[in-house]
Amino acid sequence: MRRKTTRRGFIATGVAVAGGIIGTAVWKRNGTEIVAQPAISTPQQPTLPERVLGKTGQSLPIFGLGTAGQTPIDDAGREPEAIAQIEAALKLGMRYFDTAASYGASEEHLGKVLPPYRSQIFLASKSAMRDRDGAWRELERSLKRLNTDYLDLWQFHHVSFPETLDEIFGKNGAIEAMEEAKDQGIIKFTGITGHHEPDVIAEGLRRYPFDTTLVSINAADKHHPRPFAPTVLPVAREKNVGVIAMKIPAYGRLFRNGVLDGMEQAMGYVLSLEGVHCCIIAAESVEQLESNFRVAQAFKPLSPEEMAAIENRTATAWRENTFFRAWT
Repeated sequence: MRRKTTRRGFIATGVAVAGGIIGTAVWKRNGTEIVAQPAISTPQQPTLPERVLGKTGQSLPIFGLGTAGQTPIDDAGREPEAIAQIEAALKLGMRYFDTAASYGASEEHLGKVLPPYRSQIFLASKSAMRDRDGAWRELERSLKRLNTDYLDLWQFHHVSFPETLDEIFGKNGAIEAMEEAKDQGIIKFTGITGHHEPDVIAEGLRRYPFDTTLVSINAADKHHPRPFAPTVLPVAREKNVGVIAMKIPAYGRLFRNGVLDGMEQAMGYVLSLEGVHCCIIAAESVEQLESNFRVAQAFKPLSPEEMAAIENRTATAWRENTFFRAWT
């Protein structure tokens, strides 16, 4: 049976915070939401270069905070470190936060800090469910964990195979939940993500008018037998799809054995590719986050000669720096 889920229903079932937010308080009294003033002073002007994210029309910083992998944000046992990093991102003026239903404690940690700043940020999550009801359940859970009643961007997570597209777009597929949620104002924009097979992502963009795609692109992927950039970026440009890049430093492996000198080259290369609008990178510590932020702040597009030099340096090291392509 189809559930008649509405945005009002989400609010009524506890999407508001029941206490525990760092530096503020949000709760309900007699059905009325009470919100204390934010405790963190955030910059009033952009602190990073920005680009318009394709057909969304949203001007976003070129660098957003990833919350999975080698970061305390997805680790339930490292809450103080997670909170400190999210707060540091806000203080720096970062506005794009990326998470997913499957990213450990990420949504809960973000939900303890971000609600007072909700109107200032761009919040994205993902679902790996392929059926309508399963996708709705994950969306409901994500909203409750994040303590919000809407997402700026909701994405299908790690879409890897043609049959997965068939399932998503089939009868009672997850696309029905996505369209219903968008119609009800629970999500603003739709997306598809993947790091396994670029042809599948490109086909997804042809089959449905997604607003964004989040794909793995780094300086080594060019040498992969099936690279993402030349397959996905032309389709995205044709359809004005916002492109978000991930796996930029290959979890730091691009900096081993002298392959690349640092984040300036790794981030600079990806952001200099035509059609890439922004990137997300997780951080192991506040210090690493601040370092990555400074790199993004100083970004200038690389010249063709600089791009070619980076590609030469990664030519013999592409296998160890595209290991995530095997993930499905």
